[in-house]
Amino acid sequence: MTKQPEELALMAESGRLLASVFAMLDAMPLVGLSTLEIDTLVERFIVDDLGARPASKGQYDYGFVLNSSVNDVVCHGVPSADVVLADGDIVNLDITLEKNGFIADSSKTYMIGAVSPVARRLVQTTYDAMWMGIAAVRPGARLGDIGWAIERHARKNRYSVVREYCGHGIGREMHEEPQILHFGKPGTGLPIREGMVFTIEPMLNRGRRSVRTRDDGWTVVTRDGSLSAQFEHSVAVTASGVSVLTLRADEVGMLERMRVKA
Repeated sequence: MTKQPEELALMAESGRLLASVFAMLDAMPLVGLSTLEIDTLVERFIVDDLGARPASKGQYDYGFVLNSSVNDVVCHGVPSADVVLADGDIVNLDITLEKNGFIADSSKTYMIGAVSPVARRLVQTTYDAMWMGIAAVRPGARLGDIGWAIERHARKNRYSVVREYCGHGIGREMHEEPQILHFGKPGTGLPIREGMVFTIEPMLNRGRRSVRTRDDGWTVVTRDGSLSAQFEHSVAVTASGVSVLTLRADEVGMLERMRVKA
């Protein structure tokens, strides 16, 4: 369950490479692109530019590099030529990458063009909730502290937390123990130990938390049709707290700001 220093160094490299994928996407005008076109661009960048492997492709017989979850899609949205991003959409792009035998996993919800204040507030609150969860990570804390921090922030802002999907340990395999719930009670759950590596990836809905899976067997949507947003980082527990392995350049200092806010 815990990783050795040499393993953590390799995981940090995978995380750094994955962060560069999002930097590439940040520089692109996504409006007008289909989610399948984005999938193709990401695959080429990971393979040709980074010399890495898209870890999601082929996992559980999944045929694509990323999940693309638009508007009321909570998670696991399947890239399609028929889904073209339009002004006002929100879309979560969930991407994994493997390098030197170790996997990194991260996602970001993009706001396309002129997004409504309602959608913008949901996206920002979800992002902050993820960071509240990350700020709760330290040796001696418990996994319930992470879920409690996320759920408290969501409820404060009158959003619901999806309970059917959770974060997870990560390393040589995409999904390892432990499970990281995005709800819970402080002081409960597995103790957090130095060397643990896992994802924190809350999904917040504007309406009820109930979800359903479409007939494709992958795409999960809100049952009431309300908007949903998600963010995700891979983190490693350090002696003094936490290291965000998939940290992007624009996020430097975010952990410290969230600790003050918490």
